[in-house]
Amino acid sequence: MSDLTFDRPTLAGTAPRHRLRRSHSVLPGFGLTLGLTLLWLSLVVLIPLAALFFKTAELSPSRIVAILTAARTLNALKISFGLSLVAASVNLVLGAVIVWALVRYEFPGRRILDALIDIPFALPTAVAGIALTTLYAENGWIGAWLAPLGIKVSFTPLGILVALIFIGLPFVVRTVQPVLEDLDHELEEAAATLGAGRWTTIRRVVLPAVLPAFLTGFALAFARAVGEYGSVIFIAGNLPNVSEIAPLLIVIRLEEFRYADATTIAATMLIAAFALLFVVNGLQRWSESRTGRTS
Repeated sequence: MSDLTFDRPTLAGTAPRHRLRRSHSVLPGFGLTLGLTLLWLSLVVLIPLAALFFKTAELSPSRIVAILTAARTLNALKISFGLSLVAASVNLVLGAVIVWALVRYEFPGRRILDALIDIPFALPTAVAGIALTTLYAENGWIGAWLAPLGIKVSFTPLGILVALIFIGLPFVVRTVQPVLEDLDHELEEAAATLGAGRWTTIRRVVLPAVLPAFLTGFALAFARAVGEYGSVIFIAGNLPNVSEIAPLLIVIRLEEFRYADATTIAATMLIAAFALLFVVNGLQRWSESRTGRTS
């Protein structure tokens, strides 16, 4: 809605003259840019998602229930969502430690470590999967040390967890890092002056400021892990009901020309992921409203 302002009379005794002035946006072309944005969003996101749900809606409710309650489907969904939650939680802790070290301390190799965080972004997922499988195999550099302890990583659900942690860590670090860098150090100094200990300062000053960013990083890491495919299939072993993820099961159903099964599983994953992201986003907004800060 445009802002309307009225000029006051400049000379005493004269009748007020109301002149309408319309304020304009500094950047023109809002209608065009909004239309192009909605068009591009529809072509890339909305129309494919709508087609997915329309295809699933062609099935009867009993058929959908039968597909989703199959033992193989349930186990694949449990592995994908369960391990994604665990991986995102681990990345939340590891990301906090890494961000704190990168932002608050100067040490040799700091810039190299900062650059290494972005490797999962640039590394093809298939390459990451092959590299992790080689490292954690029983004869690999890391797996050789774990094998005598009875810990087997490659071709087990534990290997899936390792791969999901690897690809999700940068989302937490890069989301929280700029927020912690912009945090005013004077607030911590003021808290220390008032007698607050180190942990009290972190809990009362630092944590409320970075909590929305942590929730955002957690949501991004979880969403990335749920849909991960390339880096997981090499290290998982892909055993049905044991180490088979839901995205792989969708591909298998497509190769078997069981399109109804594939679309039903995909729609279920999409709804569950949206529901969890909605909850996390609500928690983030609640945290921002309490602290008065945005991530």
